[in-house]
Amino acid sequence: MTDGTIKYLIKLKFKIEGIVEKADIIGAIFGQTEGLFGPELDLNELQKNWKIGRIELNAQSKNDLVTGEVTIPSSADITMTSLIAAAIESVEKVGPCNAKFQLVSIEDIRATKRKQITERAKEILKDWYIKSSSEGERAQSEVYDTLRPNKVGEFGEDKLPAGPLANESKDIILVEGRADIINLMRAGFENTIALNGVKLPDSVIKLKGKRNFIAFLDGDRGGDLIQKEVEQMLGRVPVLRAPAGKEVEELTPSQIKDILDAHLSRGEAVKGEARVKGEPRTEPRTEPRTEPRTETKEELKVEAPPPINKELLDKVKELYPSLKETLEGCILDEKFSVLARLPVNDMLRNLQMTKDGVYLIFDGIVTQRVIESALKANYKAIVGYKLGDGLDVPQAIQVYTFSQLDVQ
Repeated sequence: MTDGTIKYLIKLKFKIEGIVEKADIIGAIFGQTEGLFGPELDLNELQKNWKIGRIELNAQSKNDLVTGEVTIPSSADITMTSLIAAAIESVEKVGPCNAKFQLVSIEDIRATKRKQITERAKEILKDWYIKSSSEGERAQSEVYDTLRPNKVGEFGEDKLPAGPLANESKDIILVEGRADIINLMRAGFENTIALNGVKLPDSVIKLKGKRNFIAFLDGDRGGDLIQKEVEQMLGRVPVLRAPAGKEVEELTPSQIKDILDAHLSRGEAVKGEARVKGEPRTEPRTEPRTEPRTETKEELKVEAPPPINKELLDKVKELYPSLKETLEGCILDEKFSVLARLPVNDMLRNLQMTKDGVYLIFDGIVTQRVIESALKANYKAIVGYKLGDGLDVPQAIQVYTFSQLDVQ
């Protein structure tokens, strides 16, 4: 019998009370199973017909006791193989000695072979995948190469990771590590320097007074510690933060651009105005701007807003210090009581959900979408940081900015 024809492997263990030889054990197996089920299950006949292979036996003798294991390869079906195993278990004597045979297992050799074939198929597929590349994949790679960021360079005596424009730009964005540099380059910002730790490097400290800084840090405890170091060593530096629990390297290019563009539009990068106050910024302004268009007479009302309710104005002046540079907003009721305070990016979906909301005051850009959502929810007035382009303000709602109300 060749290995390729084996289907099952019968394994039995035995214990014989007395001293016997291997030949005695083999003889007992053949002799005591002969004739039990006719010639079709006779072990001698089965070997001649290649239904079973050579019987392998190992035995150890100790303390007048022989123990060991019998292994029988079978190419018969599982029914006949089971009968063979049961027949051998029936052997009770080897010579004059009492014996006990017990089945250990019937192994399916084909299952092992299937597993080997499957594992080999995996290796073949993996090799093919690595070595082959479709025309489409190559085309995508060529297109992507046009957008691939420049390599990360070095800055100063500390050899800090830096973007390509770090040495020539007047405005510098400070980040925590090399991965942040790469992510900002994907978003189009190449005037970056990585601090590589909590302690501010000398190469950055020497730039104080010579460059304008923005710190863009992770929204975790490490970012908190670096923020304190930046404040202590560089003074009044604008500090932007990734959303709470996230790192700058995890943000999408769009998220990075929204956060930095919202900040840069206020001129803080150049002027070096006060950093974010209170809690770290957790969400960027995400309201889209509409395309500029020709203003109508009704739109010009935005430049000259109608008189504001004195109680509303007093409330705006009261809330402004706590809202400034937080990217948050407050929803007020008819009596100017605060019903809810929430991040700007959660504001729109909460306007109609907040019962009795009448006034909206928020540290963000008043867009057409904000006006339409507030109007739909029957709000009377909106006060924001800045007005978006091309607004169409209906008469049913009043729109103001903090600067129009002389609230600073």
